[in-house]
Amino acid sequence: MDGEYDAIVLGTGLKECIISGLLSVSGLKVLHMDRNSYYGGESASLNLNQLWEKFRPGQTPPKELGPSRDYNVDSVPKFMMANGQLVRVLIYTDVTKYLEFKAVDGSFVLNKGRVCKVPATDMEALRSPLMGLFEKRRARNFFIYIQDYDEKNPATHKGLDLRAMSMAQLYTHFGLDAQTIDFVGHALALHRDDAYLDAPALPTALKIKLYHDSITRYEGLTSPYIYPRYGLGELPQAFARLSAVYGGTYMLHKADATVVYDEAGRAVGVSSEGETAKCKFVVGDPSYFPGKSRPTSRVVRATCILSHPIPNTDNAHSVQIILPQKQIGRRSDMYVFCCSYAHNVAANDKWVAFVSTTVESSNPEAELAPGLALLGPIDEKFVSVVDVHEPLEDGSKDGCFISKGYDPTTHFETTVEDVLGLYKRITGHDLDLDSKNPRLAEQQQQQE
Repeated sequence: MDGEYDAIVLGTGLKECIISGLLSVSGLKVLHMDRNSYYGGESASLNLNQLWEKFRPGQTPPKELGPSRDYNVDSVPKFMMANGQLVRVLIYTDVTKYLEFKAVDGSFVLNKGRVCKVPATDMEALRSPLMGLFEKRRARNFFIYIQDYDEKNPATHKGLDLRAMSMAQLYTHFGLDAQTIDFVGHALALHRDDAYLDAPALPTALKIKLYHDSITRYEGLTSPYIYPRYGLGELPQAFARLSAVYGGTYMLHKADATVVYDEAGRAVGVSSEGETAKCKFVVGDPSYFPGKSRPTSRVVRATCILSHPIPNTDNAHSVQIILPQKQIGRRSDMYVFCCSYAHNVAANDKWVAFVSTTVESSNPEAELAPGLALLGPIDEKFVSVVDVHEPLEDGSKDGCFISKGYDPTTHFETTVEDVLGLYKRITGHDLDLDSKNPRLAEQQQQQE
């Protein structure tokens, strides 16, 4: 373990593995360590035996659930936007060659007590019960405007300054009603509450545009989401492989890994088992940096095993359902995520569903009732409550670059925002996902 590195990364959660891969590809010498003996950390995927060991130690899973190895149950379940930042990072790093993806069947939203499909085509929009006839015309004008909008082409702005006007003003301009605003803001733009209404309209317009671009990116998509076969545990391992290809060193099962600081309080290495590896800076999840993060919220999540698809979702094998805050009388949204044996995450004819939200009361499990009510009969249910930590500082002073915890959303957009923010704090510049990765391009030329 002794030696000198540019960076030491602690924890093999998805965020840490992406950063490790990006830094290795950038030419830095990276040592990656984890106190666990497996990849994934907080974002690992568990087989049935591991799931029982986590929630019901000493008990064994019922035989009728099928073989343990057939399950890959995500600890932090999330789908990927087909044209989102994570997919762009996967392409930039060429990690796609280690993974196999499958489309997610549908995106749904709770509206007036009903589970409604978020329209994926113009024909679906015309038939959708989410809007009345006249509202559909107004919404169509709004969506055409968003789809045609180009930041660099003023002709597409139609006299509107989206940097100056609020999103509420943009909705008003197109005459959209409260129900439409609710599903657009939460099921398309994926905002977690309504604070965005008073913010400039441009970021939300781009989020809605991303939703549309993701649905149209690949032919035949019925939702904007994709998901890897065998669960999200495949992602950290894929980025770990990437880091290793570019010289990264991995050490698991380092239970006593501890950050070492100099007299000025700056991180200069990591010690474990009596040895110390030196480095210029340390990256990791909050659990490796006591006193350097604070809990900002709590997430309650129910993991459920079902013997059927979620009712009212067209018998879908994989779905996301968003329950906007106003629809269920809350301050924050609730999320339902469901996958099945079709994505190789459960035994044959079994579904794995999750319900998650931000804790708002002293009885977190009771808060999940609106989401659990949508699932139908539940074979098994496990509930967890975790604190979501955020770093106190940006890392520039003490050389400790700390990731945030995982929020309750069932998509990766906020996760990748944190990763790209970490990358910028570490390197001093944005990751240019529109360019070709220079080291990959060089490697491909050598192979040719």
